[in-house]
Amino acid sequence: MTGTTTLASVHAAPRVRRARRRTPWIDRIAYGTVLVLLLLAVVGPLIAPHDPYSVDLGQALRAPSGEHLLGTDGLGRDVLSRALAGTRASILGALMAVAGAALIGILVASIATIGGRWVDDIVMRFCDITLSLPVMVMALGVAVALGPSLRSAVIAMVVAWWPGFARIARAEMRTVITSPYVEAARVLGAGRWRLMTRHVLPNSLDGVYVQATLEIGGATLIMAGLSFVGAGAQPPSAEWGAMVETGSRYLTSAWWISVVPGLLITLTALAFALTGDSLRTRNHPDAALS
Repeated sequence: MTGTTTLASVHAAPRVRRARRRTPWIDRIAYGTVLVLLLLAVVGPLIAPHDPYSVDLGQALRAPSGEHLLGTDGLGRDVLSRALAGTRASILGALMAVAGAALIGILVASIATIGGRWVDDIVMRFCDITLSLPVMVMALGVAVALGPSLRSAVIAMVVAWWPGFARIARAEMRTVITSPYVEAARVLGAGRWRLMTRHVLPNSLDGVYVQATLEIGGATLIMAGLSFVGAGAQPPSAEWGAMVETGSRYLTSAWWISVVPGLLITLTALAFALTGDSLRTRNHPDAALS
């Protein structure tokens, strides 16, 4: 009957999904942690209580104490001082890698967007082929080919990651370029590069910013992994992955050498992941739907 609501019709009605409420204090902690890590990346070596590279075999493998708050490593170097000094290499290296990959991805996406169908197809198929390879394997191969060093690790991550940024930027640009205000600018005689630089590009980078924030934590993990296997930062560098590798020889007798940088790597990855997820939810509320 008309106007009668049956039990079947109630069950057949689509359910309205409610957006999950983010816990504000979690976001605040993530933002605060990221700010502290970035600050330590700048001033960490300056506030280290000891020389992070000073060798003192008489103080080797000392447990945490008042003199050495986080103990010493196998060469008597202060672990806290090395962890603070390593913040610069680990985090700034990850930032450089993500920034380089994002810039190349944006440039390639711009060329694909305004270059026509054939250019777009060729560029995107190349990105698909590159993305089919595991990031760690590709980065390891590039780093080994260039020679083990922190610079090689950064270059390797740029090479491995730019196709992902290119796909994200290209998807955003393809949406923006069909917007009414872009069509209006085209009708008024704006050329391709003017359309791209004045209208499309400035309105297509939100997704890239969010993805870059998410990837910084991953870049820190991969950089540490490359250093751990000997393809990244080399001794006596205080980079966190190199510290974990050095401490792995003393796990049963001096666990703090590996645990301290390992916790910092985990904290960095988690803080940037939560921050990126928060930014994505703010920019795209639909992503928070349960």
